[in-house]
Amino acid sequence: MARLILHIDMDAFYASVEQADHPELKGKPVIVGGTSNRGVVSAASYEARKYGIHSAMPIFQAKRNCPHGLFVRVRMARYIEVSQQIMAILDKYSPIIEQVSVDEAYMDISGLEKLHGGPEVIARKIKEEILKHTSLTCSVGIAPNKLLAKIASEMNKPDGLTFIDSERASDVLKTLPIEKVPGVGEKMRMKLKSRGISRLGDIIRLPEGKVFSEMGKFGVKLREFALGMDDSPVVVYSQAKSISSEETFEKDIDDLEALKKGILEQAESVGKKLREKQIKGSTITLKLKRSDFTQVARSMTLGEPTQSTDVIYRWCLKFLEEMDIHHKFRLVGVGVSGFASAKRSQEQLGLFQEKAHKKKSWEDAEKAMDAIKDKFGHDAIKRGPLVT
Repeated sequence: MARLILHIDMDAFYASVEQADHPELKGKPVIVGGTSNRGVVSAASYEARKYGIHSAMPIFQAKRNCPHGLFVRVRMARYIEVSQQIMAILDKYSPIIEQVSVDEAYMDISGLEKLHGGPEVIARKIKEEILKHTSLTCSVGIAPNKLLAKIASEMNKPDGLTFIDSERASDVLKTLPIEKVPGVGEKMRMKLKSRGISRLGDIIRLPEGKVFSEMGKFGVKLREFALGMDDSPVVVYSQAKSISSEETFEKDIDDLEALKKGILEQAESVGKKLREKQIKGSTITLKLKRSDFTQVARSMTLGEPTQSTDVIYRWCLKFLEEMDIHHKFRLVGVGVSGFASAKRSQEQLGLFQEKAHKKKSWEDAEKAMDAIKDKFGHDAIKRGPLVT
């Protein structure tokens, strides 16, 4: 049975959600990322992209390029809510779905033609249903493998539908600009360009041994891509490797208490996400970025996984004691990785009943705080250090 893969990519997702929720923003250059000059662009509407606005661009530069742009704050909880609606729609058409980000997923629809129709019929149904329920458009790529499906979804954005069958695959891959290949960033593009490779097909003329010696395993993977070889499966569930939160301060700070407050705010955000997902992490990381953009980080792997804001915060304070803080800082970030399910962790802790009881009481208190915030808003209840 021939493989058939769909790649569904929402169009300018964050900005499109803002336009759908606020009709007055439709047709206007919307830039998601906040209003502070110290932040970066998270997403830009297609109207804003005409002015050269793109994700990761500094806000101050976006304002310079598009002074009449409408700058709005990131509402991640809302984007996740809409994302869940979209994934529920996809689930109707195939049990084999790999969500790779909040606005992007692969689907394996091999053998489902009799149930839902041909691949283009399925793609149109999905696009229509997403539009009906969310007022958002998406672009869909259909192909025999994941690589080609992703390439196809990019070819006719926005609101596109592109089918690259086996007969077309070779021509598409030969002429594909190398920077369009998934995984090829600016550094790799420049490296390949220096070797005369500007299109994916160019890599085939190099001997395989030379490709490996000069570019390593990724070079070999590029060669396989150029030959249309991609057997990577659609993975039904792929858990995030880490959960993190960071903040760029309104102005550089060198005040220890302000720095501690920023760390606590990020620890709260990470702890709440862990509890919502019912997972615990063993490795805690603190990241600080100085005013000169140099970055320092510390991490520690614990003996027991945690989802407690208090534990995360206290470890980050220990990391802070080890750092040279005689600088001004522009950003603070907290992350947790090395996950286990919260249920399994609780079972293991049962061996140490008294200690486990104290921890459970504190975890219950944090869950109660989460519930209050969810019902009455983020500012409904705060820890002492965050009360101003």
